Amino acid sequence: VPHCARTREAGLAMMPPDLDRRVPVTVLTGFLGAGKTTLLNHILTATHGKKIAIIENEFGETAIDDALVTKNSKFNSDEEIIEVLNGCICCSVRQDLVSILHKLADRTRAGDLVLDAIILETTGMADPAPVAQTFLVDDAIKAFARIDGIVTLVDAKHIEQHLNEEKPNGVVNEAAAQVAFADRLLLNKTDLVSTDDLERIEGRLRAINAVSQIQRCTKSAVSVDSVLNINGFDLQRALKANPDLLNADVAWTQHDPSVTSVSLDQGLARHLRTVDIGEVDFQLLQDWINELIHTRGSEIFRMKGILAIKHAPQRFVYHAVHMMFDGDWGEHWGDDEPRASKLVFIGKNLEPKELAERFNACLATPENLRRRVEALRFAIGDKVECNTDDEWASGTVVAHMYRDDLMPPGMVAPYQIMLDNDGGLIWAPADVDCVIRAKTTRSERKGRGSRRAKLE
Repeated sequence: VPHCARTREAGLAMMPPDLDRRVPVTVLTGFLGAGKTTLLNHILTATHGKKIAIIENEFGETAIDDALVTKNSKFNSDEEIIEVLNGCICCSVRQDLVSILHKLADRTRAGDLVLDAIILETTGMADPAPVAQTFLVDDAIKAFARIDGIVTLVDAKHIEQHLNEEKPNGVVNEAAAQVAFADRLLLNKTDLVSTDDLERIEGRLRAINAVSQIQRCTKSAVSVDSVLNINGFDLQRALKANPDLLNADVAWTQHDPSVTSVSLDQGLARHLRTVDIGEVDFQLLQDWINELIHTRGSEIFRMKGILAIKHAPQRFVYHAVHMMFDGDWGEHWGDDEPRASKLVFIGKNLEPKELAERFNACLATPENLRRRVEALRFAIGDKVECNTDDEWASGTVVAHMYRDDLMPPGMVAPYQIMLDNDGGLIWAPADVDCVIRAKTTRSERKGRGSRRAKLE
């Protein structure tokens, strides 16, 4: 019996892909923020006409990417969005992956489900070798699905920082493991580095993995053919890289214990929620995120969130990798949809209580609004000068925290100003000297000009 099992396994491994009727599996891996979800969305919006099961894995307790993937799918009735939560798929929730694959196999055998492919997006902290092993040692899964290719996205801006990171004894360097085990390497974000940087990075990647093709890209924009049906997985090569790959008893990945995740989710039940409910003040949020990026950017590997902003019908979707931030307005909130924000932080030395308190300080509450007003430089009635399109115009502050329907989503202006000589009402977008300043007298302006002349 053991001999028959080995013979069948070898036969499946050597069978030409066009004769192999098992469902092909693409494993998308890459370190945190490399662009995996962006690539997955590109695939889903392409007109490939395939029925694809998507297995999502997020390191944190709160899911962000599943909503972003679902909204970009053009085949909602055909594609099965499956989510694996709270942990790393290569270790702590690996059994959940096995259970999901068994259920898909059962449904396929029963004729309830026909699949052209499975795409498994791992968390950025995953070691791909144990994930691949799942498809190689379980008889039911092995008969149902085959690994088509392990596609690793590489963040050109930050990969060297992670490859250089010294890990404690026995702790895996996830970024290096993802490169080493790849069947195809997508060198992403090439627009953020120089040509010399790219050549040096490619040299480092080839030193780790000399076999796999390296394809440069920006914003994860590659053709579907670069990811699906590449027939890239070679079991013999994989065994050379990981001799224990088929040993189900081997103790796999040990992660750096200083790297953790913190999830802030307003949608949780009250006894589970660590943050207050309510809409977010956009300016307070931007101030906090900017502070985090500049003071903790090296330690925070990844931030992402979907936020309910006051005075904005759309959700605000953002993500950050170290000191690189990107955010934009997404879909409108549904009429019956709870406007609940959720955020995930992944990095070193994170303090959950501190992050929750700082988020609460960004909510659009009367108390937080009062703090904003108290921090303003000018009181109602103060004479000011405003930087208009053509010149500095004099006026009087008539309101604080002004908002009207013609303003951009989420914006609340610190001041509304009545211009002198019936110049009309305007608003100042920021409380900074280049936008609004105290009105000066003629003698003060003359003195300022004299000082400039002396300096020149």
